[in-house]
Amino acid sequence: MLDVGQANELKMALRREGKWTNKKIKMLCEQKGLLTQVLGVIDGFSEIKPLEFVIDCDVNPMIPDGWTIEKHTKGGAFRFAKDRILLHLAKKQKSGTILGHDLHKELEKEPVLNACVLDYLLAHTHLIPEEWKGQTVFFWGTIYRCAGVNLCIRCLCWDDGRWSWHYHWLDGDWSSGSSAAVAQQVALSTCY
Repeated sequence: MLDVGQANELKMALRREGKWTNKKIKMLCEQKGLLTQVLGVIDGFSEIKPLEFVIDCDVNPMIPDGWTIEKHTKGGAFRFAKDRILLHLAKKQKSGTILGHDLHKELEKEPVLNACVLDYLLAHTHLIPEEWKGQTVFFWGTIYRCAGVNLCIRCLCWDDGRWSWHYHWLDGDWSSGSSAAVAQQVALSTCY
C-alpha cells in the first residue's frame, strides 16, 4: 500500500506531466482494470500504443440536401494527427481579403484536404485541436454546388459551444479568418 511519501511522489509526477486534470485522475482511479493494464506496462508484459485514426478521403463526403458535388479531390487514406494539418492563409488574406475564385487558383498548388476530413472530425470532435476554436477551417478539396446555383466550400467552426459545419460562397471575399486545411507533408526517412 502507498504511504504518505509515495502518494506525494505520485502526485508530484502527475503534476510534472502537466496534462493530468482532476477529472482524468478520477477516471484513472474509477475505470475498472485500467490500473492493472498500467501495471502490465510497468512489468513489461504490455505496451501502450497511440490509436491510429485513418480517414478514407476517396469516398464521397456528406452531401447536404439540394446540393451536389462539383469537384472532389480524392486523397487516399489520410492518417490523422493534429500536427499533420496546417491552417493555410494566402498572402492577400493575411493583409485583407481575396476573392474566392482567386484563392481557389492559389490553393491548387497546395495539398488541401477534402470534406471527408471535415465529416470525420465532426464525428470525432475530441480530435479537433483546441486552438482551432475561434477560427473557421475550410476543406477546399471538395467544392459543392449549393441549390444548383452557387459554388461553395464547407468549413468547420466552433459555434454556440459546439463544433459544427457551415459554408462560404466561392464568389465571396475570404479574409484572415478563413483558413484552408492543408496536409502537412511528411518527409520519408531514407535507409542506408
